[in-house]
Amino acid sequence: MRATSFLWTLLLVSLPVFGQERVSVKGRIINQHGEAVEYVQVGIPKLQLGTISSADGQFELTAPCDTLEFFHVSYQTESFIVTGPADDVVITLHENELSPAVFIGGNTKEKYLLRPGTKVFGNGGVLTFEPKTGSTKGVEIGSVAQTKKPFLVQDIQFGIWQNSIPDCEVSVNIYKIEGKDEQFVNVLQKPIYVNIAESEQPQEFHIRPEETILLEPGRYYISFQIVDCNEKALMEFLQVPENERDYSRMRLSTILYFKSSYIRKAALSKMEHCPVNIGMVVKGLEYQ
Repeated sequence: MRATSFLWTLLLVSLPVFGQERVSVKGRIINQHGEAVEYVQVGIPKLQLGTISSADGQFELTAPCDTLEFFHVSYQTESFIVTGPADDVVITLHENELSPAVFIGGNTKEKYLLRPGTKVFGNGGVLTFEPKTGSTKGVEIGSVAQTKKPFLVQDIQFGIWQNSIPDCEVSVNIYKIEGKDEQFVNVLQKPIYVNIAESEQPQEFHIRPEETILLEPGRYYISFQIVDCNEKALMEFLQVPENERDYSRMRLSTILYFKSSYIRKAALSKMEHCPVNIGMVVKGLEYQ
């Protein structure tokens, strides 16, 4: 069935920073061993400004003179004060200390932590990620789940309706939502990456995390974020006048579901409430 009844499109538009001169900042991100760190979120959260570094740790953005933050699930967050244009910045990230293994005794039962919700207009509700003035990298959407008992994540599922973005790479993230001001605190120690092949046919993904993900009782945000694509293809696409672009050549689409959700339109930007999601599913073991 073609998804034509309802279409919600995310067009990534550069968010203006009023009253502040912006400068170009370029560089690379490495770890303490001198190795490139892939897909680091780079930005100024309070200004809703962000991007994601390349697979070889290169980053570039225009920003006002302020403090850039660098976030990756496997490393401690670092910062860099922008004082003017720079094209040779080197950021060194230091690995997080691994949390001690936790073993919980007692019985367990298989359970869904997260279900997709109700489809929007049957198969007719589709969310599309399309670049307008920049890359779709950093766009993140997900659903809220709650557990009253310790929960071991074993299987994460999501579906893609169609994809025409070449070399599309996404990450799956899990955050704990803490406090009345809803701070999103990362709980992963290893990134979860998934390559989305170009296809006009639906694709289903089942992910079994490499690390042990044991969630304490609380509220969680499980999300899907675009982290990479073919930059050459993207730049060629963006060079075409906007009214002449064929967005079907650079689009990722998913079925829409009604579910309490959040979305952010740039890396490290503010999470915003959203009434729909892409139908993620999380299964595992609940400790009794």
